[in-house]
Amino acid sequence: MSGDPFLALEGAVAADAGAPLHFGAPLAEQRELENGDAIVSLSHRGIITVRGEDRLSWLHSMTSQGLAGLTPGQSVETLLLDPQGRIEHAIRLVDDGSCAWLLVDEGSAESLTAFLQRMRFAMRVEITDVSDVYSTVLAFEGGSATRELRALDSLVAEWHDPWAAALPGGVQYARGEHPAAGWSAVQCVVRREDLAEVAGLVTSGTVRAAGLLALDALEVRAWRPTVHGDVDERALPHEFDWLRTAVHLNKGCYRGQETVAKVHNLGHPPRRLALLHLDGSGGQLPLKGALVRVAGAGADARPVGRVTRAALHHEWGGIALALLKRSVAEDVDLEVWLGDPQQPDSAHPENRSANEPDDAAGEWLVATQEVIVPSDAGKTRDVPRLKRL
Repeated sequence: MSGDPFLALEGAVAADAGAPLHFGAPLAEQRELENGDAIVSLSHRGIITVRGEDRLSWLHSMTSQGLAGLTPGQSVETLLLDPQGRIEHAIRLVDDGSCAWLLVDEGSAESLTAFLQRMRFAMRVEITDVSDVYSTVLAFEGGSATRELRALDSLVAEWHDPWAAALPGGVQYARGEHPAAGWSAVQCVVRREDLAEVAGLVTSGTVRAAGLLALDALEVRAWRPTVHGDVDERALPHEFDWLRTAVHLNKGCYRGQETVAKVHNLGHPPRRLALLHLDGSGGQLPLKGALVRVAGAGADARPVGRVTRAALHHEWGGIALALLKRSVAEDVDLEVWLGDPQQPDSAHPENRSANEPDDAAGEWLVATQEVIVPSDAGKTRDVPRLKRL
């Protein structure tokens, strides 16, 4: 992929992936982004196109969302699961009537393209990884950013994030009012050669640039899961409340569907996503993978989960998403490890002796839970047991 012109803007600090992490004022960037007056470059992510008259029915048959009746311009998200129902890819999809645009996370385009090529068989489809030709930028509705982007001749397609509400065929596990009720993120596809023109909106003062840190903070607060941020090799859609927008429970068979149905109808997800409100007195944030344990349980306590993403929110302060064991009580306070999650196992808190000080390799940060996926999520069908003869 070619270089990102947004990295040449004043104050730009690059993330490891190659897109801007921030522009010197992450909290101000959050506010501008949330108000719809800032743009985030997602040049490090991938784009795949699928053409051909069988494209929607073919994608429908393999992924978790209902795509067969998709109308031109309609935005959806769908998951590609493995045979055991674990998440492999999250696909943001919009079809323009002749081409399906698949927007995927960084590092996903090559492997997803290879999988799709293997699954073509006799279907009338043409799959192309166009990540080197096209790029995406993100903005929120309600301000100047989307208006200015739509005025550009370089705009090719728009994907509207459906996270604001549960879609038909989906189900929401979260109780009560959802913090994403006003979520209005839009990803705009432009040619890479025109990305400098988009960056020019910033240099002209028309809109502001925001970095990935700003987007991360807004996603964490909205409980919005992503593959690059939150999913591991064991992840099931139920654990993230992803059945609300990415899974259609009444569609036909697809890879992993049996697990999706069994966990939702007969069982419970083994883990549950929770939002943690972190004690901000020290101003530190845990790293991805940081251990979580029950507060006050002592140095010998076993971990009950791990942090997936942490962020400093402009209104809520330090917050984090964490995958917890389902058995963790919803009202219990927790502690989050501030040491290096990649340190040797012998240095992990659960392996230290009881008389070793808690701060030998780091310290614990107190956190309170905000329940996203309840402990009783799933088991929506009461199947009576048959009496044995």
